[in-house]
Amino acid sequence: MNRIFIIEDDEALRRELVCVLELDAYETQCCTEFANGAQEALSSNADTVILDLTLPGINGLNICRSIRESSDVPILILTSSDAEFDEVMGMKLGADDYLLKPYRPAVLLAHVARLLQRADNSNVAQIEHAGISLDIARSVASFGKNEVSLSRNEACILSALIRARGGIVSRQNLMQELWETDQFVDDNTLTVNVNRLRKVLERAGAPDNVLKTHRGRGYSL
Repeated sequence: MNRIFIIEDDEALRRELVCVLELDAYETQCCTEFANGAQEALSSNADTVILDLTLPGINGLNICRSIRESSDVPILILTSSDAEFDEVMGMKLGADDYLLKPYRPAVLLAHVARLLQRADNSNVAQIEHAGISLDIARSVASFGKNEVSLSRNEACILSALIRARGGIVSRQNLMQELWETDQFVDDNTLTVNVNRLRKVLERAGAPDNVLKTHRGRGYSL
């Protein structure tokens, strides 16, 4: 059973989160001392952390940074702040996802499930789809017997596309994936990286249409 650690000071909302998560068969644990939120989260051995930003005596962004310095546990920021600064800083400091209050329970559960699945996939040494294999540890893609080295961003994009198994990955989701590399990525930078990846795959012998663009929707393999 996956354990979710909750750092939320609103008691009513905290009880609601516990109820929603436990009804979906998750184990929950809640922060009791927000000044020690990072330490409590790390000690809990949780599989995912749900983190509010506005907390008594401490900024949730500081907790996010402290957790990420010691652990790769997925962090979902759940906050009422729709400020672009908070979202960008959260991602740059190591958050994996960002969800606004008031949340819809089904949407929250979908985000948590996605984070857990991504964490499981990150432990896989090699993934494959559409004839393209990605060696995650070596950051090498192969098609048939041909291998090509990838940049960090190219490997990150290819990993997301392979894990989607032919489904369309939106530009927004790809940018969120790239934010996890501690590098801010804007829309134009994403386009440049996707185009580079497409050319690298072609050099490996993959069909020139293997990385498909779906205008207004995203990309797929």
